[in-house]
Amino acid sequence: MTEVIASRGFRGPSNEEAIEAIHNELDALWDDASFVPDMDRMTFATAVIEAAANIVQHALPVAEKPVEIDVDISVRPTRLVARVSAFNAREPFANDMQASMPDSDAESGRGLALIEALVTTVTFERQDGTNTWILTRDT
Repeated sequence: MTEVIASRGFRGPSNEEAIEAIHNELDALWDDASFVPDMDRMTFATAVIEAAANIVQHALPVAEKPVEIDVDISVRPTRLVARVSAFNAREPFANDMQASMPDSDAESGRGLALIEALVTTVTFERQDGTNTWILTRDT
């Protein structure tokens, strides 16, 4: 297992305030891992925020409990890793998981394609009412 040099996280209600809190956690993470190149910081942070924003905008609760978002971000010597989870969420539709870019006049649907363009790998897991996207970027 690769050593974790710095980590940050957030868990709370899936709402617009969560996005601001995740931005703040990313800013604090870069303070602890100042050696990460600016381009890697920018692209990785954009991918993490896009994944979180997709949850805030599109995740539907599986029952009466509201959707919660959980983001766990870590810096390793040669890799950035984020686990972005939606707790109490329905499974995304299959077409929500397609990474192709929509037509130029489409108003949405670019999220996953953008994320995949910014990171090295994107994987998806579903377990016990939780959807988790794992994003990695090699540095």
